[in-house]
Amino acid sequence: MIFKDKTVVITGGSEGVGAAAARMFADAGANLMLVARNKKNLEAIAAELRDKTRVEIFAMDVSDADACVDVFKKTEFEFGRIDILVNNAGFHQRGRFEAVSAEDHANMVDVNLRAPIMLSRLVLPYLQETGNGAIINVGSLAGRQPLADQVTYSATKAGLRTFTYALFEELRGTGIKTALVSPGPLDTSFIMSNLDVVADLTMSQPISTAEDVAQAILGLCGDRQREIALPAISAALSRFFTIFPWLKGFLLPVLEAKGARVKQKLKAQASQEQ
Repeated sequence: MIFKDKTVVITGGSEGVGAAAARMFADAGANLMLVARNKKNLEAIAAELRDKTRVEIFAMDVSDADACVDVFKKTEFEFGRIDILVNNAGFHQRGRFEAVSAEDHANMVDVNLRAPIMLSRLVLPYLQETGNGAIINVGSLAGRQPLADQVTYSATKAGLRTFTYALFEELRGTGIKTALVSPGPLDTSFIMSNLDVVADLTMSQPISTAEDVAQAILGLCGDRQREIALPAISAALSRFFTIFPWLKGFLLPVLEAKGARVKQKLKAQASQEQ
């Protein structure tokens, strides 16, 4: 897809994957509406990118239904069209299921699943006006291979994956595409600032960057793929465990031991840098 003069709405657009995607879309000439809760962070990324393209910001909580309506109204008012929605905002409260509060379980459902469904429904009329476009959802390998201590997070990401695939089928032939990027561990504050509570199994896998995921997002806008899972070796492992679930019990202790070593190494490096 050629992004010049297209309009892209990115949730969670102030940092991490969202900011990386914003930079890449800006380099490609797209107009940007960046959405996040923290207005100060939004203003910072917008100031960085305004010498490359037109950028507007909208500070909101994606679980706020009224704000979800308003953000698209503002986007159309500012840019005259909407071409791409990137559902990137996420919330993850790690820990044993019973140790996580009921409120945090509900927040994970609201931010990771209900909000992307709501935003996708609201953006469709705008995409239909242009006759094409894309909805790209940011999932997780946890949605392909459920993990202990990430029960509700895994459930929401699995639900988002199913939603994406089902909507892809429903929109087939319309010119509007839905797709999903499912990353493993990322070198962002989403994981790196909470290493003590990140599952050892998660950290046994190669670590991707926000730029890796952002590149996948841009690629999915213009090709026929429905999902990119990365890194490739972790995606293959998730498929392997799905086909042969009984082998997971044999390999899990080995992978968890490796992940524990990786976490200790990363924490030691962080201590040296302080």
